[in-house]
Amino acid sequence: MNTTAKNPKLVKSMFASVAHKYDRANSVLSMGIHHLWRSQLVKLAQIQQGQKVLDCATGTGDLALAFKKQVGPAGEVTGTDFCEEMLSYAPQKAQRKNLKIHFELADVMDLPYEDSSFDCASISFGIRNVADPKKALSEMARVVKAGGRVLVLEFGQVRFPIVGALYHFYSERILPKIGGWVTGDEQAYQYLQKSSAQFPCRESFVALMKESAAFHTVKYKSLSFGIAYIYVGEVQK
Repeated sequence: MNTTAKNPKLVKSMFASVAHKYDRANSVLSMGIHHLWRSQLVKLAQIQQGQKVLDCATGTGDLALAFKKQVGPAGEVTGTDFCEEMLSYAPQKAQRKNLKIHFELADVMDLPYEDSSFDCASISFGIRNVADPKKALSEMARVVKAGGRVLVLEFGQVRFPIVGALYHFYSERILPKIGGWVTGDEQAYQYLQKSSAQFPCRESFVALMKESAAFHTVKYKSLSFGIAYIYVGEVQK
């Protein structure tokens, strides 16, 4: 699988171009199932009320909002993203739901936080767009306490032949067209489709996490026949 470094400026520009319609495109393209996937991630995080969570590549803040509901008023959630245009929509969403979340610009490969600052760190549909995924995983583990969890939600490749063929046709032929229609940038969704089709999944991504030498154990959960996966790494210090 190809994990060749991406051009950060191009990736940032791509997300900036679709930020204004990103949420709508996600809901249309996934038929809302991405919210269920994020709920599964929060459940696997085993986070408790009053704890601290860092959500990297938070985009418009959906996962950060889900975590804030879990940790409650006494808990703290910080959402970061390196694309200002995407992040600009997150505070409005949190305010509408009366949830207090701190959002700030930050690159997951160079997090501005001290070691062991959080009980959990997450990234959803962002790791494949990072120039150096292994470095990003190491950074996330660095800011999480020993025994805490780093969770990754990402697209993968479907194992089952019939479902895989149908999903491949949808993601290659239909998804970019609909994404372009909703956001006005079909090229961005062609990139997103290709990047998910090429990115390591299952045991290959588990191996990548282990190579970072930051985790005691790593496991994963398949979602929707393998369209997406949740990876859970327990941090060792």
